Amino acid sequence: MKIQSFAGITASLALLPAILTAGSVQAENPQQVQQLLTTRICAGCNLVGADLSGEHLIGVDLRWADLRGANLVGTNLEGADLTGANLEGANLTDAFLTNATLNDANLNGINLTRARMYHAHVSGASMQDITLTDAEVFGTGISIGGE
Repeated sequence: MKIQSFAGITASLALLPAILTAGSVQAENPQQVQQLLTTRICAGCNLVGADLSGEHLIGVDLRWADLRGANLVGTNLEGADLTGANLEGANLTDAFLTNATLNDANLNGINLTRARMYHAHVSGASMQDITLTDAEVFGTGISIGGE
């Protein structure tokens, strides 16, 4: 019985370095996440599933970046250029998107709950099945319902 307990502790300790070195920002391509955070330019980057929650990405260049399923909760994307970016299924709850450019972007299935989107550019963007619960959308070409 002591051997099983010891084995369990050993297995837990083996995982400790991975847990301790895991940062809050994660993605399929950590080098490109670091590039974004360092240079503010990551056009065409693979950021699928990236955890960029709470980051201040003001004015970043994410043109044609792949952000499918990214966690952008509480992220400040003011003035960011996301032209042609693929944000399908991304979570932008509480995100700030004032003056962001999302022209020709894939916004299908994104969550904009409580997001603030003022004067964002969305010409040619695909916007099927988006969630806008309690979002503030002003001066942006998004309409709900109607004919």
